[in-house]
Amino acid sequence: MTIPPDIEAQILRYYHAEKWRIGTIARQLHVHRDTVARVLAQAGLPRIGAPPRPSGIDPYLPFIHETLAKFPTLTASRLHGMVRERGYRGGESHFRHVMARHRPRPSAEAFLRLSTLPGEQAQVDWGHFGQMVIGRAQRPLMAFVAVLSYSRQIFLRFFLDARMENFLRGHLGAFGAWGAVPRVILYDNLKSAVLERHGDAIRFHPTLLDFAGHYRYEPRPVAVARGNEKGRVERAIRFVRDGFFAARDYADLDDLNAQADAWCRGVAADRRCPQPDAGTVREAFATEAPHLLRLPDNPYPVVERVAVVVGKTPYVRFDKNDYSLPHTQVRRPLTVLADPDRVRIVDGPQVVASHCRSYGKGEQIEDPAHIRALVAQKRDARHHRATDQLTKAAPASQTLLVRAAERGGNLGTITAALMRLMRRYGAAELERAIAEALDRDVPHPNAVRLVLERRREDRRQPPPVSMILPAHVRDRDTTVRPHALDTYDQLTEATHEDP
Repeated sequence: MTIPPDIEAQILRYYHAEKWRIGTIARQLHVHRDTVARVLAQAGLPRIGAPPRPSGIDPYLPFIHETLAKFPTLTASRLHGMVRERGYRGGESHFRHVMARHRPRPSAEAFLRLSTLPGEQAQVDWGHFGQMVIGRAQRPLMAFVAVLSYSRQIFLRFFLDARMENFLRGHLGAFGAWGAVPRVILYDNLKSAVLERHGDAIRFHPTLLDFAGHYRYEPRPVAVARGNEKGRVERAIRFVRDGFFAARDYADLDDLNAQADAWCRGVAADRRCPQPDAGTVREAFATEAPHLLRLPDNPYPVVERVAVVVGKTPYVRFDKNDYSLPHTQVRRPLTVLADPDRVRIVDGPQVVASHCRSYGKGEQIEDPAHIRALVAQKRDARHHRATDQLTKAAPASQTLLVRAAERGGNLGTITAALMRLMRRYGAAELERAIAEALDRDVPHPNAVRLVLERRREDRRQPPPVSMILPAHVRDRDTTVRPHALDTYDQLTEATHEDP
């Protein structure tokens, strides 16, 4: 428990000047007696009054000090078990309080104030700023923060994840805002930067190495558990969290980033620079800018590339959403190329589809032309399938369709009508009826139907009954309830009663 400095001063004064006992000080100042004893022990002043009473643990203190010197982190419970095996009979609770006074304290480490030359170094890190809800998706809101070590110039850009592509886009934004590149960039042990580490041996991400080679800077990781080496970006993230993001309203990600750019150019640039005699951050950056490296003529291309295999439906799944593509591309391996605004689906060098990117979840982003083409293809397929069946069963129907088309007839309607007649009268009867209709130069399904009905009446046959079963098996098992015949008996009785 930490006590205020004024209480600590009162404890020392009452004990050494007023000669109060520890219990009296604890009661009057409303603190625990162990707290009073700890303050007196830390002050290093000699105890006054009667000498302390001997304790049962005193014979074991040399063993305890020797053990703790070898094993400073040994737990009090294990140490209590060791001294009990050597004859100690005290309880574990009291033993813990005693160990709190005798356990060696690690000496505090002192740090040198690090200084860098203008244009020499920048520090980069991610900061997590909660969640952003877009449609049905909940995405992490990540802040990419880069700061120049000399001038403390800050670059801030928010993204919806911390993947490598956005990591590099953050660098590109910082280089564009500064108009140049620092010679060294410090990284924490981020997965975006460091893939593997064994002691001082580092394996950087190959994409980051390629990016650093393009811009001619040196990527340098900080040591493990040495956050002080990148304290400038740590303080910058805290400054962003307290000075910019707290209680800020924004409509969407673009609005938040626009406000962040204005804040970096305004409030963040007008604050005092810690460098001696440097003035504001804006003035220090003006001094540092000429020492930065020049940007290359061509920017590094940053695009998300994902290999996909299209299923039987003309859609590609990317980043929790489905994007349409032409139906001719189904069952094929393709590649998705995505940037923050658009998603392109390519087949080698050919772009087969392009859509605005969605950051929601479970959405279908469609091009109406893709859907219309698929519907038309399905309709044409059904029409051609029916036409093939009809011409195979009744070859004369092909001549009828050609002559009907010459007169502007609707071939789909004619084909459907002839198919219905074939199912009712059979293929042979339909072939004869079509031949007779063509002889009369009437290429129309109504003429064919009249011929079929006349031939049926000449043979004195009943009208044909369609025996086509319903498509779904559930409909085939439907129970048919016969109509009650009582109503017909009532009609007969009413007829007999008429005068």
